[in-house]
Amino acid sequence: MSDAGSEHSGPKPFVFDEGGEAKRYAPATERNRDAICDVLRTDLPPKGTVLEIASGTGEHIVHFAQIFPDLTFQPSDPDPAALTSIAAWSAEAGLNNLRPPIQIDASAPHWPVSTADAILCINMVHISPWAATEGLLIGAGRLLPANGILYLYGPYFEDAIDAAPSNLAFDESLKSRNPEWGIRRREDVEAAAEKNSLALSARIEMPANNLSLIFQKR
Repeated sequence: MSDAGSEHSGPKPFVFDEGGEAKRYAPATERNRDAICDVLRTDLPPKGTVLEIASGTGEHIVHFAQIFPDLTFQPSDPDPAALTSIAAWSAEAGLNNLRPPIQIDASAPHWPVSTADAILCINMVHISPWAATEGLLIGAGRLLPANGILYLYGPYFEDAIDAAPSNLAFDESLKSRNPEWGIRRREDVEAAAEKNSLALSARIEMPANNLSLIFQKR
């Protein structure tokens, strides 16, 4: 789901390109990918494997693989249609540092990958049940090495900060589509991360009332 949402006028479905191909696109990607890259430049390791959970259309990870050629990127998603889209974008890009997509349900107790030097998850936490976030944090705690990072991007509510009206409206829209969805409290995510040896090391304000949250494995 890394490309889902609309920053934040309400969630919109992925859009098929005009050629009717398997490749899908999400308009929010072009609006946020460079801002995300600016954060990742200072936090990704110089070499190693970066696993993306909920890669969505595949647009983000293809862009990241182009920007960071010394890293190997592993896309994943639970949705077969998303995997098809990721594969289509990857084939078009023709990058040697981009692996074929694999199917991962973040909430599953076992993932078909044994290690990762960093994990990315963009716009999934609010468009999935809380169990997916818990599973993501358990998996990150299991796979990441000491000092490895988990990067989360999306909207969050925070106890000491008044919620933006656009985020309140977005939260209502999400819950109307699925009562298990919704913008999470940053403090709840942080507490669940702590249980898995992941400490919040950075909170960065992003465009359109989003946050970048960086957790580091102890």
